[in-house]
Amino acid sequence: QVQLVESGGGLVQAGDSLRLSCAASGRTFSTYRVAFFRQAPGKEREFVTTISWDSGVTYYADSVKGRFTVSRDIAKKPVYLQMNSLKPEDTAVYYCAARRYTDSFIYTSEDQYPYWGQGTQVTVSS
Repeated sequence: QVQLVESGGGLVQAGDSLRLSCAASGRTFSTYRVAFFRQAPGKEREFVTTISWDSGVTYYADSVKGRFTVSRDIAKKPVYLQMNSLKPEDTAVYYCAARRYTDSFIYTSEDQYPYWGQGTQVTVSS
């Protein structure tokens, strides 16, 4: 069982930056793929980005490409989501999710990730 712990959400103004962290309790993410999803009020949860821990290969949703960066700290274990140039439409609860790395396919559906964090609120005011 993989337990995920997120941190770093908050209230910011449009154009500001935030960094979210996702850590696996008691272990590293080696051999796992980690993703971030978000869910805005009244909307379905949507894919944001994913990273393969071992290779570092990343993939982004078009809505965040060029503004968000996902990375991992091999020494300190967490996965980070650096969010720059935030917009009011980025307001959502952000979740990290993980699955064992089985192939190089980019998984963007929440159904394909069995492990989830509790979520952290990001609010961007205009």
